[in-house]
Amino acid sequence: MMTFYVKGLQVMVESDFGTTLLVPLWTLLAFVGLGWLCAKRLAIDPQPIATLLVYIIAPLTFFRSLTLGGPTLDYLLLTLGLFVTASVIGLMTQRLAHHWFAPQEAALLAFSAGTGNTGYFGLPLAMVLLPPEGVTIYLFCLLGITLYEFTIGFYISARGRFSVRQSLTRIARLPLIYAFLLALLVSTLNIEIPTVVLDGMDVFPATYTLLGMMIIGMTLGRVTIRELDARFISACIAARFLVWPLVSLLAVLGLQPLGISDHLKTTLLLLGVVPMAANVVVVAMELEIRPEKGAVAVLVTTLAAPIVVPLYLQGLTLLVS
Repeated sequence: MMTFYVKGLQVMVESDFGTTLLVPLWTLLAFVGLGWLCAKRLAIDPQPIATLLVYIIAPLTFFRSLTLGGPTLDYLLLTLGLFVTASVIGLMTQRLAHHWFAPQEAALLAFSAGTGNTGYFGLPLAMVLLPPEGVTIYLFCLLGITLYEFTIGFYISARGRFSVRQSLTRIARLPLIYAFLLALLVSTLNIEIPTVVLDGMDVFPATYTLLGMMIIGMTLGRVTIRELDARFISACIAARFLVWPLVSLLAVLGLQPLGISDHLKTTLLLLGVVPMAANVVVVAMELEIRPEKGAVAVLVTTLAAPIVVPLYLQGLTLLVS
């Protein structure tokens, strides 16, 4: 067992890795198992939970994080950079996927290619690997990917089933966009959020992670053998564990001459190695575009995470040191 962190340009390997990274990884997988148990034994319908995540919990979670973090120009440039990166990957995948997959599957694959489980899964890991200022950097990078999910990504997904007008209408109804704009307004005008309000919102980040991972298990509880599509799963794995690690590596190497900080380096590498986004299932369920297929692919990459994430982080850090 080993541990990994960045100090200067050195990669340190020690004996306490299991307690610093593997424990949160397996905890997140336990949440997936809990969701599966709820679906099987309690027959809980994940659809209302998906709606709750999209329209209530995610917007409030990010509004709280943004107002606490205090958006600056540098932070917003990180948000913009990750939004553009995710959008380019998603749109390029869309152009390729429609040649080999049915419309709904191609839309789901394109959406998933542009994102990863940077919130429900990656954020708890970032809080282990990074100090508070590093977590703030991670949150603004995460925001860029999340904005992709609920704008360009949501549009790509919706086009697998709906018209252009219907897809744009659904995007306009998403509150996360307005939560982001409201947080920017609050910070720009130096409006102080009452402490009692912020304290009351403390529950949302943990709820966001717990329900986001449980919904994968709940959806898996309804999966049949027909949903085991090896071709679709392989394409999802390639996008998540081949394309994104390469993109994050190139981003770090490209920024090194400009003096990239250790915190940003770790953030970019972590964003590149997390498993598939649980929001693939959440959005697919909200739009009714094959959520079971998405859940199987998410589960495969999530189960691989305790092995893949540590190895990738260590290997990529060695390459950029």
